[in-house]
Amino acid sequence: MDLKTCVEVAVGKRPADLVLKNGRIVNVLSCEIHEGDIAIVGDRIVGIGAYEGVDTVDLDGRHVCPGFIDGHVHIESSMLSVPEFAKLVVTHGTTAVIADPHEIANVIGAEGIRFMLSSSKYCPIFVYIMVSSCVPASDFESAGAELSALDIEPLLSDKWVLGLAEVMNYPAVIACDSEYLDKLALSDGRPIDGHAPGLSGRELCAYITSGIGSDHECTSLEEAREKLRLGLTVMIREGSQARNLDALLPLVQPDTLDRFMFVTDDKDVDDLRAEGHIDFMIRRAIAGGLAPVHAIRLATYNPARYFGLDHLGVIAPGKLASLVVLDSLEECRVARVYHAGRLVADSGLVIDRDAAKRRPQILRSSINVHWLEPEQFAIAAPHAGECRVHVIEMIEDRIDTGRSIESLKVVGGQLHADLQRDLCKVAVIERHQASGNLGLGFVRGLGLSAGAIASSVGHDSHNLVVVGTNDHDMYTAAVHVVKLRGGFCAVRDGKVLGEVALPIGGLMSTVDAETLSAQLRALHEAAQALDVKLRRPFMAMSFLSLSVIGALKITDQGLVDVGQFKLIDLVVNDE
Repeated sequence: MDLKTCVEVAVGKRPADLVLKNGRIVNVLSCEIHEGDIAIVGDRIVGIGAYEGVDTVDLDGRHVCPGFIDGHVHIESSMLSVPEFAKLVVTHGTTAVIADPHEIANVIGAEGIRFMLSSSKYCPIFVYIMVSSCVPASDFESAGAELSALDIEPLLSDKWVLGLAEVMNYPAVIACDSEYLDKLALSDGRPIDGHAPGLSGRELCAYITSGIGSDHECTSLEEAREKLRLGLTVMIREGSQARNLDALLPLVQPDTLDRFMFVTDDKDVDDLRAEGHIDFMIRRAIAGGLAPVHAIRLATYNPARYFGLDHLGVIAPGKLASLVVLDSLEECRVARVYHAGRLVADSGLVIDRDAAKRRPQILRSSINVHWLEPEQFAIAAPHAGECRVHVIEMIEDRIDTGRSIESLKVVGGQLHADLQRDLCKVAVIERHQASGNLGLGFVRGLGLSAGAIASSVGHDSHNLVVVGTNDHDMYTAAVHVVKLRGGFCAVRDGKVLGEVALPIGGLMSTVDAETLSAQLRALHEAAQALDVKLRRPFMAMSFLSLSVIGALKITDQGLVDVGQFKLIDLVVNDE
């Protein structure tokens, strides 16, 4: 509609296209709840008050709030394609996400980012992109691509690209690495997201001075409070593996309300279906004592303002008509969702009006592994007797890790898994250039009593990650993932017990959410038959190779001491 029509409807000279009547508006601008009709022309709200329309919907006293916004998400972690992800989260009230395609960028580079942009067309939500800033995440892993400032610059001209995504390599920023400073300089006032777990003091000041405006890695009140004081917007995260809402919620007060937003970061399809998306965080926050209108503000106005999306996040004249109708405010129970003036979800069912307009996007295969043999999974001992080795300690619902040192007996000149102490072997196999790189180590916390599990999802470079009790099953699991063109599998005694194919970059499925969830359920049952004790074993395993967070991680290049940011030997040198 043209401006004249909008003004005439707003002033009452002609009826609106659509009027939502008898609703209780959750006003995140004034932080109050009040009554009023919402008049809509085309995709815009033109008036709040008393209006008549060509079409009228009686909300019967239900609450209506702005569409929810996820301020930082890796869609790839849902394991769904972009359209299937959009169809799932819109039923939970999400009408926009700020996505960092960091995972697929590490696999296929700028081609992967363009693939995500193209896949976002004609979806029932807005998918905005922050260009991945750290590809690869560090020098201690082999990614499938590299993104320099020259690669990033043309992507920033796309209208759906908002800025620079999480800057994970904070040591490089603090050291004034020219490559990273060149990337930061490209922002030209656009938002730059941070990723600085545990960073404090002068180093944190230096990091923020570079132009970074947010952080989603706070795990304690003390950490979040310091970052808040120094000017960062704190993204409160509640994903599948990392859950920080309970720890950080006490810091959200009326005086600091505008400095927080909700994000999911990494949340898989099972948790999205079982718990919800941003609506789940709103429910949890309200149950934790936050006022409902304040909780909804963290999911709407705050992220919209931070990212410069002035047309989203509020219910006001001139803004986009992306709205969520709630059956219950306290429980954030979504009844109906309007996006850009159109009904896109009703009673938990998506109304996918533009499905016929979407065209399948083609992406080349991303699995390219050097020939494997079972013997490559053997860990040779440097001497007879016993060896003391570094061990990665997995932590439930955390993406970081602990570390320990354990003594292992040398048998046949090799070091083996010790199931009595929950010590399994872990291997990371380079899967992009068929280089033959293979890192080996030991991990505790998964609970395997037999067999092996494998994944082509291995943050952030997404090489093959295999955890197992014996070399032959580890070999079998790795080979099977290659045959799947990416995905997960569980193996025992050379037999595949369960599998899920992820042929899109080795990260995402081609099936719908319900089908994928059923596949994952069968896979987790297979993993449980091996006595795996973690709630999300494959997601937990995928973070074993994330070399920028935790005490000890492993990549295709070997063990990484994250604190010292250097590669170390598996066997402890006692000299």
